[in-house]
Amino acid sequence: MPDDKDQIPKPDEEQPEEKKYSFLQETIKTKPTSRQQLARQLVRIAIYGVILGAFACLGFFALKPWVQDIFRGNLETVSIPEDEDPAEDEASSQADETEGQENTGQPAAAEDYEQMMASMNERAEEARKGIVSVQAAAGQTDWTAEMTGIDRSVTGIITADNGQELLILADSSICEDAKEWNVVFDDGKSCSASLKKRDLNTGLAMFSVPRGSISDSTWDAVKVSVLGNSNLAKQGDVVMALGNMFGYPGGMSFGLISSTDYKTLFYDGECDVMATDIVSDSEGTGVLFNMDGEVIGLISPSVWKDNETNAVNAYAVSDLKPVIEIMANGESVPYIGIYGTTVTSELQQNQGMPAGVYVVDVDPDSPAMEAGIQSGDIICQIGDEKVSSIVTYQSAVLEAKTGRQVLIRGMRLGSDGYVEVRFTVTVGSRE
Repeated sequence: MPDDKDQIPKPDEEQPEEKKYSFLQETIKTKPTSRQQLARQLVRIAIYGVILGAFACLGFFALKPWVQDIFRGNLETVSIPEDEDPAEDEASSQADETEGQENTGQPAAAEDYEQMMASMNERAEEARKGIVSVQAAAGQTDWTAEMTGIDRSVTGIITADNGQELLILADSSICEDAKEWNVVFDDGKSCSASLKKRDLNTGLAMFSVPRGSISDSTWDAVKVSVLGNSNLAKQGDVVMALGNMFGYPGGMSFGLISSTDYKTLFYDGECDVMATDIVSDSEGTGVLFNMDGEVIGLISPSVWKDNETNAVNAYAVSDLKPVIEIMANGESVPYIGIYGTTVTSELQQNQGMPAGVYVVDVDPDSPAMEAGIQSGDIICQIGDEKVSSIVTYQSAVLEAKTGRQVLIRGMRLGSDGYVEVRFTVTVGSRE
């Protein structure tokens, strides 16, 4: 056997050198990028950017109504401006008429007439931005609408913007048999609306449309209507009627005021009526504008229901401004429930009647009836407000708060003449 010693290397023998690797000194080189690969990466990045942008836009438009609904602006109190003194405006109007008469020359030519009509049409188009069509969302198939293509609707007025909602005033007849409504603006866009308040006494309803549901393009196409001073309107004035007067939305007509001498009565008040020579459907609704584009009348089928003529008759808007302001602020319109008339100075002198409001009739289901007020009583005071006419009586009622008790002082004819009577009335509302 070989000896183990033979396997031990000798010192003088040369040993093979060990291979040394320095991994830390190696450089890893990336594979060079070709132009095609670079183009693919740029296209990929662009596609990702477009996709992210599309999702961002969709998210913005989807969340915009929700964000606006959560972060609403401050609710502003709606205030309807009071009418100016008619005497000053009449003086200004007479001065304008005098100036116009001085400048009158030869009869107008056909071109002048066309220019006049074009100017009137422009004013009508501008006024139309302040009105809408309020449609009832039918719970079942409306066969009349299916056949005619005309949905059940009434004309609405864009009355105010309280910072959270756009407020729409309309005839309350659209509330019958309906729980949902749509508002169609002048640009044809439709939004859901909710009933804010309703007053069966005057036949008015206030609807609201959330600001967040109205697109920017629609905001640019609409405006809040200006409620003018109907007390300045007089016989012979040129007016324009816009709305659903002919049984379909979007109608327009021009005419003259034929009379301003009449009134219509409702419980706890009265309202002037403006009669015109404009032909209307018996159930038509609309808005009467003066030539300055201001609302001066509300066309309603409830004006003189028994009148067989189909002419446009409108409630004078000045007499309804206090009611409109109450409803626009989400409050119930106070209601006591009497038909009354002013005791004139002639009646006071000739028949010895006290000053105040003579009660002609009492609504059977009213606070007045419950308190014991009777036909023939004369109302002299409501709370701290003295009553000398139907106008002051109406104002005192509207200043009362629904649900609260108010002391009414009156006079009642007895065997020995008029004696004082007092009534404690809980003010109600007709909604």
